Amino acid sequence: MDPSRRTLLKASLLLPLAALLPMSLLSSFAWGQAAQKMQTLTLAIHSASGPHRLEAEVAETASQRQRGLMGRENLPEERGMLFRFENEQSASNAFWMYNTLIPLDIAFIDANGRIVAINTMPPCESFSPSECPSYPAGAAYHSALEVNGGYFAERGIKVGDCVSIPDEVGFCQPDN
Repeated sequence: MDPSRRTLLKASLLLPLAALLPMSLLSSFAWGQAAQKMQTLTLAIHSASGPHRLEAEVAETASQRQRGLMGRENLPEERGMLFRFENEQSASNAFWMYNTLIPLDIAFIDANGRIVAINTMPPCESFSPSECPSYPAGAAYHSALEVNGGYFAERGIKVGDCVSIPDEVGFCQPDN
């Protein structure tokens, strides 16, 4: 048997085995690939207690926003995820915690970089997406920032505070 036929035969035997792989394994690989392509920005949150810097992965595409921080077992202390939208989002638009393993805080941010709402979101322990609560903003927003649960309270960050991206002029001008 020549080498090219042998290679073709091996490939034809392995292809059906790939079909037997659990879809969760294949989708985890695909989601991991999407996460690797995310841009990271340094953010500064300006509050009464001073500026707080953190590194945020940027979820700009629909698939990145849908995936969010699902499946993560931890999030480093000074890290987060910034969800950016092309258009203003309705106050009734919500985030949910299906397949999210860690408690998160979320700040909804207007077009001027001001925090308009903050929610604390515990992980959903249900295997059924329909049994996971959703967390609406309650105010129109252009972006949302997810961080570890308790992050905002521990630093005195509240509604009205300003989130800036030092590398992007005009996103937010802090009062101080």
